[in-house]
Amino acid sequence: MSDLDPPGALDGLLPALPVPLFVVRGDRVVFANTALRTLLGLREDGLPSLLELTSRFEPEERAWVEPLREALERGEQPGPVQPAFVRMRGADGRQHLLSPLTAPGRVPEERLVLLLDAEGGDAVRRLSTMLVSTAAELLRCRDEAQVLELAVEAVHRQGFYVSVMLLEGDFLRHGPMRQEPESLAAAEQLYGQSVHAVRFPRSLMPHLAEVLTSRRAAFHPDAFSMARRLHTPEVADNIQRIYPPGSRALDAPIFVEDEPFGVLAVQSPTLTPANAGALELFAQLIGSALENVRHHRAAEARLAEVSRLQNELIASERLTVLGEAAGVVAHEVRNPLGAILNTVAVLKREPRLGPAGASAVEMLEEEAIRLEDIVRDLLDTVRPLEPRPRPVSLGELVHRALGQLVHGREELPAPRVLFDEAPDVPDLPGDETLLQLAVTHLMRNAIQASPRGGTVRVAVRRVPDGVSLSVEDEGPGIAGLDPQRVFEPFFLTRANGRGLGLAIVRRVVLAHGGKVRAGARPEGGARFELVLPL
Repeated sequence: MSDLDPPGALDGLLPALPVPLFVVRGDRVVFANTALRTLLGLREDGLPSLLELTSRFEPEERAWVEPLREALERGEQPGPVQPAFVRMRGADGRQHLLSPLTAPGRVPEERLVLLLDAEGGDAVRRLSTMLVSTAAELLRCRDEAQVLELAVEAVHRQGFYVSVMLLEGDFLRHGPMRQEPESLAAAEQLYGQSVHAVRFPRSLMPHLAEVLTSRRAAFHPDAFSMARRLHTPEVADNIQRIYPPGSRALDAPIFVEDEPFGVLAVQSPTLTPANAGALELFAQLIGSALENVRHHRAAEARLAEVSRLQNELIASERLTVLGEAAGVVAHEVRNPLGAILNTVAVLKREPRLGPAGASAVEMLEEEAIRLEDIVRDLLDTVRPLEPRPRPVSLGELVHRALGQLVHGREELPAPRVLFDEAPDVPDLPGDETLLQLAVTHLMRNAIQASPRGGTVRVAVRRVPDGVSLSVEDEGPGIAGLDPQRVFEPFFLTRANGRGLGLAIVRRVVLAHGGKVRAGARPEGGARFELVLPL
């Protein structure tokens, strides 16, 4: 047997053991396995001397290492001193805490020395503690992106490189990650875009596809060998140049609601089967946190739907009561109003009325007309709406409303009105009479709310949901109010309002299957938008 051959009956086992070990015969090292060479960065074509081997011990270990080496070099039997733990500096520059274990070799002058990882148990404990603590934080997250960012940051803080590969149909894509910046820059140069935008066919990543299919994590003792199977030689060489020697890898599946979500990919020279097991469990906890986010989202959606249905029920009950009252009002008020207006018409033709009498008759007519408008609005608020759709131009309805409100008989404040209609707005199916009623009320509300010299901005646009009409004013606004309440009957935002116009707008829009929104402008004033479907 040559000096490079492993001694004894365990010839086939010692080189493959993942535990660093060496054999000393007298004053010479006659065997060093691959795990030791990797740990210390030793050459593959020779054996280290005792001096080279002992030089890797930290200075605090020299008190017993040097006498031991000198005794062996003199051919003397070393003393019984054998510490429980030793500290050695690895090829990666890190300090490793090891527990030496010696055993007899093939012949009496040989000693087999194993260097067990003394940090492993404590490292697994620390890692497990961190992961449990992080899992509690993950369960408080209400967003999937927040879950993944918190998870990869927690793993990275323990000294690991980490990324999440997200499954999107038959493709995989990089999600949150913590990798060497040089590696990311090289990848982006290779792909010509951000690594997060690159979609990898699942078939080209069989190791990840297998992890998702089997639902079991895969531990890779040599991360670089795996990289060479997946990438071109140039890319694999670049990975090996950037990342620490002896790197290992773990791919752990993430499942959400029993469906594959992605893979937690971890790499580090300090990755061991023990802490890989803890990380595999952590991947399961990530999946649970993501499920928790989805359950909260679904619960919020159900709560919002219940709240919407409750509001609709309350609004329906209010309209029922209001409708009964409106019927009484219409019957009891409209007939006297008709008599009053007929009398006013007769009095206006009376030639003997003086200036004071003519002024009183004119005031009587104005107030009677105003009361008639209130009754009409009240009936419009509660009467059933049955739209009879035909092609309608929303821009044309706005022009008509402006003509009536700004240049018509209504004496309203005269703000400046800026109307912007996009050229590509199509006609929409709707009841022209009802939509004209809604647009007129919406425009009246903005003009009445605006101060003299103010500006009302009106825009008609094509939007994904249909056609949008937005109206902005510079009035007192609705800051501090519930935006939905302004559409309730008799809800007033100014002293001289009726509280019926916006209620009519909402009823007409909803009858056409559209949506209406209200909000405050950052510059002051209010903004209303209605969207009608095509």
